Amino acid sequence: MIQPMGAEVERTVFFVTSEMYPFSKTGGLGDVLGALPLTLFRMGVPAAVILPFYRLTSSRHKILQTYYNIPVGYPWGPVTADVHKIVFNGMPVYFIERAEYYDRAAYYNTPKGDYFDNAERFIFFCRAALSFIRNLEEAPAVIHCHDWQTGLIPAYLHYYRNADSFWQNTSSVFTVHNLAFQGRFSSRLFVDSGLPSEAWSFSGVEYFGDLNMLKAALNYAGKITTVSPSYAREILTEKFGCGLDSVLRTRERDLVGILNGVNYAVWGPEASRYLPRLYSGQDMAGKKLCKDALILELGMSPHLRNRPILGFIGRLREQKGIDILYKIVPELMRRDVGIVVLGEGDHTFEAASERFAAEYPGRFSSIIKYTEPLAHRLHAGSDAFLMPSRYEPCGLTQMYALHYGTPPIATAVGGLRDTITPWPHSEATGFVFRDSSPEDFLESILQAVELWENNPEAWAAMVRRGMEKDFSWQRSANAYIEIYRELGFADGSVYY
Repeated sequence: MIQPMGAEVERTVFFVTSEMYPFSKTGGLGDVLGALPLTLFRMGVPAAVILPFYRLTSSRHKILQTYYNIPVGYPWGPVTADVHKIVFNGMPVYFIERAEYYDRAAYYNTPKGDYFDNAERFIFFCRAALSFIRNLEEAPAVIHCHDWQTGLIPAYLHYYRNADSFWQNTSSVFTVHNLAFQGRFSSRLFVDSGLPSEAWSFSGVEYFGDLNMLKAALNYAGKITTVSPSYAREILTEKFGCGLDSVLRTRERDLVGILNGVNYAVWGPEASRYLPRLYSGQDMAGKKLCKDALILELGMSPHLRNRPILGFIGRLREQKGIDILYKIVPELMRRDVGIVVLGEGDHTFEAASERFAAEYPGRFSSIIKYTEPLAHRLHAGSDAFLMPSRYEPCGLTQMYALHYGTPPIATAVGGLRDTITPWPHSEATGFVFRDSSPEDFLESILQAVELWENNPEAWAAMVRRGMEKDFSWQRSANAYIEIYRELGFADGSVYY
């Protein structure tokens, strides 16, 4: 039996996730898990995190203890995992190690596509996480799972309770960060998953003859959360439900939208270590210098110092609306603006981005990768931020942009709707368009450019309002605490 230390002897909330910044990150999931558990921990919730030990995992933190040969039994009985423990700002973090699954050049895929064995990798991860917890002296109060990679954990818990009293007072929460990514795999993988045959049903893990790991969580989790109030409403509809809207409607009373927060200690122009000059809403001189430095860094035309620069950061995929942007690039170039695109994704869009950079040298800059330092500098050096997403569960980059004094121009969907007050409202912080069309997007951009050109006082006031918005994690953390309490976290009473 593993001997827990410190807060672990209390009724812990265990977060189980495939990413956590600064150890691993491909997008917003990593940022969220890098902030929410730590915020709760600092508020007095005994929190801990479990995630895979990838080859790419940051090794800056000292491993304090390793638990060897934790039995997992997937896909064969003798298979085990090693679990490494570190302490991150006082909070325990555990890494599941199994080299053949996680010692790879990337987290989930190569340029040719997803790893062929992603199902096996994350079935193993789910089972290993629960096997490790089972070796603790006391079961956690809540296991909080995130996205499809952890989707089988609520299902396992549901069935484990019937066979093992250890789990009787452990409930589960599942957070949907993006409903489109479901972990849908061949039915043959269900056979070795360890779930009983009765789980193979519409009310279980089966989805049109396939194993659907996210659907498992939607059916078995005690509570379901998603990352903004608007997205929680949207996914109940056929348009945004990604084929699971009927499942979600059966769980509607257990579904809650909680807006993500921002870690201002990392994402803020007052303290970012990646900016050439710091600034704040009270002293904006540094933003102009950050724009000048960005122009120089990217080799853009010097005349753009006096013209608006529009920034885009995100995956180059249709969900993010990159195709909508690319359809209006020629018209935007005629309006003499600068455009910077930072991201990678679909090879077709990557190629298009590089063609625009060649066709409009000095005015269109394409960076086909994601780097955290350049993302900070792009937020600071741009005048406006582009988010033409077709759907956006929450979005963090628009909240970053607001705090960096860079008004977003975004579609009225999901978390974008919840975080941007649209122009010309008296409290406007950005620009919002309702239809994901090139025409509506162009109209909103031109509206922003006109305001930037002709009414600098109104533009400056809008920038200040955006920078004053508070999307800190403590507000969100309080909402999660209420969810945990509903499941019995405070008094150990009622569990799902």
